[in-house]
Amino acid sequence: MNAALAGRGPGRGPVGRVTRGTTNINRLRRVDRWMTHEPAVKTALDAARPLVVDLGYGARPDTTVEMAGRLRRVAPDLEMVGLEIDPARVVEPRDGVRFALGGFELAGLRPRVVRAFNVLRQYDEAEVAGCWAQLRAGIDPDGVIVEGTCDEIGRRCTWVLLDANGPVSLTLSWAPAHSERPSDVAPRLPKALIHRNVAGERIHDLLQLADQCWDTAAPLAPYGPRVRWRHALELLRDRGVACVVPRRRLSDNVLTVPWDVVAP
Repeated sequence: MNAALAGRGPGRGPVGRVTRGTTNINRLRRVDRWMTHEPAVKTALDAARPLVVDLGYGARPDTTVEMAGRLRRVAPDLEMVGLEIDPARVVEPRDGVRFALGGFELAGLRPRVVRAFNVLRQYDEAEVAGCWAQLRAGIDPDGVIVEGTCDEIGRRCTWVLLDANGPVSLTLSWAPAHSERPSDVAPRLPKALIHRNVAGERIHDLLQLADQCWDTAAPLAPYGPRVRWRHALELLRDRGVACVVPRRRLSDNVLTVPWDVVAP
């Protein structure tokens, strides 16, 4: 059995291990912004009183409360629950959000949306599939999971979107003013991919090609990094990468590709 899941189950306490719990206010703003526009997330939230879980919110509940506020722009009546595996971190309800003890078993809840950020960062790559499987088994059949990693203040973020059948897509997101190249996000890749950024692996090929397209788009640099990145995305698409080129103006540089583009 997966080491992260061994020895616990229903009625025997939360499943998983206590992580460092480091967090910062507004750290997860990029993934929250993406979730409010991502069709799969919006579809999952399109239900009466949809349940949303923030798994592993850390030493303070700030990012859970922030997530609730942002998602309520598209689902005003959602029910928000923050889960923490460390009992000492469970706090009283605030701002319409309640908090409880829980891990990968999701405290027996059946949420429509789960965000699990900087949780698997401290696990081994071999444990990821088992953790994903337990989360997928616990969500609503029409639910989704957003599992990812970011730096300490959220300037560089990456995440995987999963549904009940498995991983769907990978998204890379970064602050345009604080990264020189797309591949700068590599140290923050999700645990499933971070050790795969080597020659011969698909994620390495994607990052290399993204850098090449970014360089080719250099003549647009005077118009700003967002304009330059949009052109780089179009170049990526022209070179056969099934990436999303958003129509709306974005605050972040974002690259979303189907999971099979980067799957190990």
